[in-house]
Amino acid sequence: MTPQAATPAYRRLSVEQRRSQLLESALALFAHRAPEDVSLDDVAEAAGVSRPLVYRYFPGGKQQLYEAALTSAAEALRLCFDEPHEGPTAARLARVLDRYLAFVDEHDTGFSALLQGGSVVGTSRTTAIVDGVRRAAAEHLYSHLGVADPGPRLRMTVRMWIAAVEASSLIWLDEDKRPPRDELRDWLVEQFTAVLVVTAGRDPQTAAVVAAISGDDRDLSV
Repeated sequence: MTPQAATPAYRRLSVEQRRSQLLESALALFAHRAPEDVSLDDVAEAAGVSRPLVYRYFPGGKQQLYEAALTSAAEALRLCFDEPHEGPTAARLARVLDRYLAFVDEHDTGFSALLQGGSVVGTSRTTAIVDGVRRAAAEHLYSHLGVADPGPRLRMTVRMWIAAVEASSLIWLDEDKRPPRDELRDWLVEQFTAVLVVTAGRDPQTAAVVAAISGDDRDLSV
């Protein structure tokens, strides 16, 4: 980017626009490189601004920028689970996984560093941000299952499946994104149904959920 191009952009952007631009630049870098391999100079260069300007918006330095970028990514992940309560539950879950796996695909290296906890900039705050996404995913699933007050067995089943989705995503990246994304999506949907069936043998609440998913005339929307 030439100085002539960078200067007018700086003058036109508001405080929020500039902050958003820096976060987008940071997220693009974190998506393909581990956080510890990204410097403030890298972010400044990607955004076409000076390093002091990055510090002006993020005086806490790289840690503050990373946490802000992670919060932004977490919000994007939460939106993956924002699905209308219409149609068969399996189809809804497939659409959610389509968005989730597309995010994983786009942010491959950064996603791995985030979930594996291998970053030197990881803290209790970053862990809380990631756990917040998991809790939000679980709440969305309970809602789509039509359960307002899930019991311990159903809660454990849902949380175990969310952990399996995360693990499968990491393995998928490690295996050069094989099998194809749509095949992985369908497999994960089938796994969810399977673990619910197993739990249903021990839990009446989950048995009712399985009956509804399997073709009851019940309306699963809430």
